[in-house]
Amino acid sequence: MKDSPADPPGSARLLSPRVAVVVVYVAAMCMNGLDSTIVNPALFTIAEDFGRPVSAANAVETAFLVALALALPVAGWLGDRCGTKRVFLGSLAVFTAASALCGLAQDLPTLIAARAVQGLAGGLLTPVGMTLLFRTYAPHERGKLAKALIVPTALMPALGPPLGGLLTEHASWHWLFFVNVPVGLAALLIGVLGLREHVEGTEGPFDRTGFLLATPALGLLTYALGYGPAHGWSSPPVAAAGILGAILLVAAVRHLRRTAEPLLRLGLFTDRNYGTASVLAVLTAAGLMGLLFVFPLLYQAALGASALDAGLSVFPEALGLMLASQLVDRLLPRLGPRRLTVPALLLATVVFALLGVPGVADDAWAVRLLMFLVGLVLGTAVLTVQLAGFESIAPPDMGQAMGLFQIVRTLGGAVGIALCAAVIGGGGHGGTPDAGPFRAAVWGTAALVAIGALVALRLPAEAPQPPPYEDEADSADENEADSADGAEAAEGDTVAA
Repeated sequence: MKDSPADPPGSARLLSPRVAVVVVYVAAMCMNGLDSTIVNPALFTIAEDFGRPVSAANAVETAFLVALALALPVAGWLGDRCGTKRVFLGSLAVFTAASALCGLAQDLPTLIAARAVQGLAGGLLTPVGMTLLFRTYAPHERGKLAKALIVPTALMPALGPPLGGLLTEHASWHWLFFVNVPVGLAALLIGVLGLREHVEGTEGPFDRTGFLLATPALGLLTYALGYGPAHGWSSPPVAAAGILGAILLVAAVRHLRRTAEPLLRLGLFTDRNYGTASVLAVLTAAGLMGLLFVFPLLYQAALGASALDAGLSVFPEALGLMLASQLVDRLLPRLGPRRLTVPALLLATVVFALLGVPGVADDAWAVRLLMFLVGLVLGTAVLTVQLAGFESIAPPDMGQAMGLFQIVRTLGGAVGIALCAAVIGGGGHGGTPDAGPFRAAVWGTAALVAIGALVALRLPAEAPQPPPYEDEADSADENEADSADGAEAAEGDTVAA
């Protein structure tokens, strides 16, 4: 591990690096997770304020999502080359400044440009932040992190739409972005004082060919998969983006497999644990994102519910995820990844399938209970997979592994939405909506999760074990300047909070 000696003098005495990395990561991911959904309810108001059609205002979200995808391929390389602390805090500073610019925007082009900068910074924050976490905590310690990881990944995106609607109605849409500024500044201060720098280093020149192929491929595919359901797969922009993105992706994979120093080390997928976890990330993300996309539509088709009621119907899923984080911390050390993940995915398959049974969507309380169970059982599996998949990844490879994992999970979610949209077809257009296609799409998401249960049989049976005392002491000396007792106590206080 190549820690920089240039950390601020006395910083370890001010704040434990192990505590600081959790606090700063959670704060940054809360900002990133909230921003992925908080703007949606305000698009009509933004379009009205600028005197533009809603279709033009949708570019605010398009810019964010596509820019986020564009940043993912270089996240691991940048963290290793420039240092994880430097890249993470630099991205956080840019994200915070871009948030302020979004709030100050007086015209739509300025808002779209600032939103794109937010997306670029946000695309670096998640993989580099996870690299910081997993390099700081050994595999047997990472179960404790589930409680921290679930807050930004589950609660914040779920709170985004209601909070966005509340601020837009009672204050101004500008405050959707201003709320990030104090949080970002506080996280930056804590990060500067508490985080330790780690520069892994990279050999050889920057893989320009890989960058020029993989980066536009992900951006084009994200655009096509995200906007095909709304604009039609045959519309020229969507069709062109999808075809060109697929061609570039194939070319990128061929190049990355053959070059000596690739931008993305695809060879990491050959690791049994990591490769299995990556396949599961695709399947579970596709199933969950597909369900969250299609079920509100089924809810409206079956009950004639409003869009707001339909959106709120999936909120209990976030509460289930919060409870799942508590279960993983307790059950993973006892059961191991395989015995915890396989039953959880089988239960999730049943819950997903029940949501498509005729009559279930007619009962609001049944829907709320089942959505809570979706978060509970699928969340248990997803968190376990994320922790188990990196057990055998060496610290020097952690940055690359995190970048790849985020890429496959992002594409998996987009594919799940696209598949559900294809199954729905025209079932929701014109006259009385036909609930049949929506139910079929829900059952399709259940099938994806069921396939995941079969793949999960390849996960390790035993949970990560603590290293010998001597190795553990050496690891503590590398990660912590404070005494081991003080650091563990501070860590416990932070995770409990």
